[in-house]
Amino acid sequence: MNNNAKVETALLSHAGKDFEVTLLRAKEARRCILFAAGAGGSPQRHLALLQTFSRNGISVVAPHFDRLLSPLPSKADLLEHSQRLALAQHEFGQHYASITGVGHSLGTVILLMHAGATAWTRTREKANYSGHQYLNQLMLLAPPADFFRAPSALASVQVPVKIWTGEKDTLTPPSQAQFIQSELDIRTATDVCVVKDAGHFTFMNTLPPHVTDPHPSRESFLLSLGEEISRLVMGDQA
Repeated sequence: MNNNAKVETALLSHAGKDFEVTLLRAKEARRCILFAAGAGGSPQRHLALLQTFSRNGISVVAPHFDRLLSPLPSKADLLEHSQRLALAQHEFGQHYASITGVGHSLGTVILLMHAGATAWTRTREKANYSGHQYLNQLMLLAPPADFFRAPSALASVQVPVKIWTGEKDTLTPPSQAQFIQSELDIRTATDVCVVKDAGHFTFMNTLPPHVTDPHPSRESFLLSLGEEISRLVMGDQA
């Protein structure tokens, strides 16, 4: 399948402030990926990955978040990102047969919240998403586990979860993905893939400034990753 959806930008508003949503609307798509970027906030840094999804007949809805200036997100930050994600889904993701959440780093925290998890900040503030749970499955790239160390923080997550973590990730090392798996495994299908030679930012097409990636072939890896995620999303249409 080669469904080259054009990249569109829409504007939505939350709390009196406009924000952008990147859209790739694949022709006759029945499946949608709701994409959540990390602390940098811009899904455009993952654009080639998102285009791989659309080439495989999957539409993409990707809200933009404000770039976080602190390495320690507050409850307000988590709720702001969560509300933008919900607004984007409500506006552009209503008519699809299924919605898969795909996210990187902090974006995975927001997606887990939308699947029923309770996140806790470093200052012990609790953040929940109280709206309708619409995600059919989650694909998490380099997820941080420290938001979910409290007892039962992940107890309400019941959708299937697939996690990719970098062997050389020093920010969210594989042990964090394995913790999430251990918490979820008792109630839902969970799988972890440790990617050889990958760091935390290997999952981004455009690296943040001053970051050197350890992976020897990031572009090829991301193309392969995009195809693998697409197959998982489209699996029940095969």
